[in-house]
Amino acid sequence: MGAKPDNHPMQVFRGFHHAALAPACALTIGNFDGVHRGHQAMLALLRSEAQHRGLPSTVLTFEPHPRDYFAGLAGKPELAPSRIATLRDKLSELERCGVDQVVILPFDQAFAALTPEQFIDQVLVNGVHARYVLVGDDFCFGARRAGDYKLLDNQGNLKGFDVARMMSYEVHGTRVSSSVVRDALTAGDMARVGELLGRPYTVSGHVVHGQKLGRSLDCRTLNVRFGHEKPATKGIFVVRTHGLAGEPLEGVASLGVRPTVEDAGRVLLEVHCFDWPSELGSEGGYGKIVRVELLHKLRDEARYDGLDALQAAIHKDISDAKAFFQAQGRQTTRDRI
Repeated sequence: MGAKPDNHPMQVFRGFHHAALAPACALTIGNFDGVHRGHQAMLALLRSEAQHRGLPSTVLTFEPHPRDYFAGLAGKPELAPSRIATLRDKLSELERCGVDQVVILPFDQAFAALTPEQFIDQVLVNGVHARYVLVGDDFCFGARRAGDYKLLDNQGNLKGFDVARMMSYEVHGTRVSSSVVRDALTAGDMARVGELLGRPYTVSGHVVHGQKLGRSLDCRTLNVRFGHEKPATKGIFVVRTHGLAGEPLEGVASLGVRPTVEDAGRVLLEVHCFDWPSELGSEGGYGKIVRVELLHKLRDEARYDGLDALQAAIHKDISDAKAFFQAQGRQTTRDRI
């Protein structure tokens, strides 16, 4: 029943009707979009409490995001929040934080209709068998968000689970939340995003085949699908790519829908690495899982009149990105002196 060893992979369950799900757990609940520093602090506390109790640390999360569901129900997709991270990246960060189990529940009509008491009985008690529940200071649950911390605490006393509340986490006087991270991403302030996340903002995924347009533009790229139609940021970025070679590769990337070459609306991260590893050959990147750090935003996406204008813009982006890395190197040298 106990917590996993540090080298044991995190288990992921779609729903809680699985024989491998632990018979009891220490639980926290939330969307965890971005797994920012506030989330990280909560997960550290959860792990500590789980270890004291000899229970696996467990995250209960939702897909789609509840606000996606309600926006669709209202016929107003613009009300759905932009997504900081794909499900793949969220799960990767939860594992990096040492979580033992993740239970992903579909947020649908049946789930949205649960009363607070039904949520406690069907999900917490009979579903994941929670013995300890840690929530944030603004946690509400059940239909019309009618359940609050006081109700959860009272029900815990009656039904055999402890309840704890963690107050907000601040960085430089700002309460860290997914909304604050989204605002920083929308503004293109990647340094601020890094402060809020405690790491560079990253997008990861399998390298997929694209239109091979980069070859005709003298700028070969690798493509990674974002996996959600509303990323929290778009534009042209200075990047560092992990997973292609032994060392991370510097480059420039476009995250968005590529308005000059297609209007399909599919969100892609297109990465151009300055120095392509010769050992990979021309086709060696396909199928690999890469992790791309978006370090600095150069500009917004733009539509160009033809491929010549697009090519000129790309080469200026490459020059600007190289200048960023050179300036960063000079700053590092000054810091060492």
